[in-house]
Amino acid sequence: MLNVGKIEEGFVLDHIAAGKSLAIYHHLQLDKLDCTVAIIKNARSNKMGKKDILKVECDINTLDLDVLAFIDHNITVNVIKDGEIVDKKDLVLPKEIRNIIRCKNPRCITSIEQELPHVFVLSDEKKEIYRCKYCEEKYNERLQRYPWK
Repeated sequence: MLNVGKIEEGFVLDHIAAGKSLAIYHHLQLDKLDCTVAIIKNARSNKMGKKDILKVECDINTLDLDVLAFIDHNITVNVIKDGEIVDKKDLVLPKEIRNIIRCKNPRCITSIEQELPHVFVLSDEKKEIYRCKYCEEKYNERLQRYPWK
């Protein structure tokens, strides 16, 4: 049995789909912070079969909840203070995301005007569909191996 110690202050991201923790680690730029991070991959889960968990010992304000919600809004965010869970944050799909994904339409203005931010708007909440703000190109996760780069 693997035993990872508890953290005193920070957050725990639980119920991450198996195999997605490293991508989340990089997209949240946790590698640039000077804090302790534990990545647990393929942990057993009654609910999911397998899951990943991230334990981060740093200020909760460093966490971009919109990025996390876009990647997977089913992730559980536990806020830790003095070694105990003091809050659970609910993730909601953001209405708009900036510079998380890129528009792949070669005729989109973002292909020509490099300084423009890549902005996608949630067009169908039930189907979780995002479209480019400028050209309305549908974001298709299957076409992009790492959608958050």
